[in-house]
Amino acid sequence: MSLPPDPAVPARDGDVRRGRARGAVRRGWTRAELETFRDLPVDDLIGSDCALLFVGINPGLWTAATGTHFAHPGNRFYPALFRAGLIDWAVSAGGGLTDRDREMLLRRRLGFTNLVNRATARADELDAAELLAGADRLRDTATRVRPAVVAVAGITAYRAAFGRRTARAGRQPDDLAGARLWVVPNPSGLNAHDTVDTLAAAYRDAGVAAGLVPPD
Repeated sequence: MSLPPDPAVPARDGDVRRGRARGAVRRGWTRAELETFRDLPVDDLIGSDCALLFVGINPGLWTAATGTHFAHPGNRFYPALFRAGLIDWAVSAGGGLTDRDREMLLRRRLGFTNLVNRATARADELDAAELLAGADRLRDTATRVRPAVVAVAGITAYRAAFGRRTARAGRQPDDLAGARLWVVPNPSGLNAHDTVDTLAAAYRDAGVAAGLVPPD
């Protein structure tokens, strides 16, 4: 069972458009179509027994169009989760998650949220105030959900949001609302520093810390 939507996120007309996108699998959108999803929020996907909460920077336009976190076809998130042993099959999220996909992700005790819940074409369109507010939003979410581990996907955004200019990837020295805090690599295709293998290794380390997979 999913937790109820964040009460701080009001319903908007984009919910109707996302519902239409989910209703028929889409293989792609034009740039003009994607722009209609700009600035829209995307619901968290968090179950009642979440152990590992993955945190994106903010939704991309493709994510907003599908209502699915990390949905862009060039994003390596789900292939890395599968290789890490954290999910049961290779999810194809480009057209949106199926009900079977969602049930599996929740059964595997994974959750998904964002620092900033506003869709943009690129994360660098966010300003510093939004990222700082995002850290507070994440604390509130972690307090409500109580996962074992919170894993922020993106070191640059983490540094800006939490004021940790010298932070490095991996386990952080401070917890967040009682959860162990990790920073893992951003799975976006724009991150040329990481491969699916290196992403999988980092995500598996967070999964081990959350008690979801055994240590190697």
